[in-house]
Amino acid sequence: MEVIIAKDYESLSKQAAMLLASQVISQPGSVLALATGSTPLGAYKNLVSFYNEGIVDFSRTTVFNLDEYYGVAPENPCSYRWFMEDNLFKHINIRRENTHIPNGLAGDTDAECREYEEKIRQAGGIDLQLLGIGGNGHIGFNEPGDSFKSVTHLVELDSGTIAANSRFFASRDQVPRQAISMGIRSIMAARRIILLASGAGKAKAVYEMVQGPVTPEHPASVLQLHPQVTVIADQEAASLLPPMAEAQV
Repeated sequence: MEVIIAKDYESLSKQAAMLLASQVISQPGSVLALATGSTPLGAYKNLVSFYNEGIVDFSRTTVFNLDEYYGVAPENPCSYRWFMEDNLFKHINIRRENTHIPNGLAGDTDAECREYEEKIRQAGGIDLQLLGIGGNGHIGFNEPGDSFKSVTHLVELDSGTIAANSRFFASRDQVPRQAISMGIRSIMAARRIILLASGAGKAKAVYEMVQGPVTPEHPASVLQLHPQVTVIADQEAASLLPPMAEAQV
């Protein structure tokens, strides 16, 4: 596991965007898996700038999103389809048919999850997976205690996750209690993983991910077992790591 300590959020975002852009430039037909939430917003903003400057072309890129709220329509501004369109897809030249997000309105969630996994398989698997990390160590919506063997599945959201995500809704009561998420096994199948962490609120989760035991009680700890993981954390998020784990940027 490579750990990069960025001096601030702006630096973190630029570093992440450069790694994503490098992947697409070197392999135009790349399959990316992307995350939502506050942390990757800066990276997406930088990717849009790279595209506008003619640095990167997304016309052959395929994207699979990590997750989607269950029961939320794609045209709802709180959906992750809306999030991705608003913050990335509509600003670059990616083809809509190459953007895949779980169907939050699926009547048969088991079938939807199987179909999502099959689409990933047919695309050739994930070349680069972008992750954030929850304060409780979740990646995607794989909450503490979830099986490392899980693939895309319907999950029950942890109360802490609901509280953290309430900032995107008018009230906590409006936050969905379930989501369709790529599982730990799906994430670990990616050829390369980049995880972003920003802010003091993520410091304990980052420490447990890098220095703690590998356990389902801290889902991100499983990344210690992946052969190619890069963690980019700002100084606040990395504040609990020992000096030998740091690579300042």
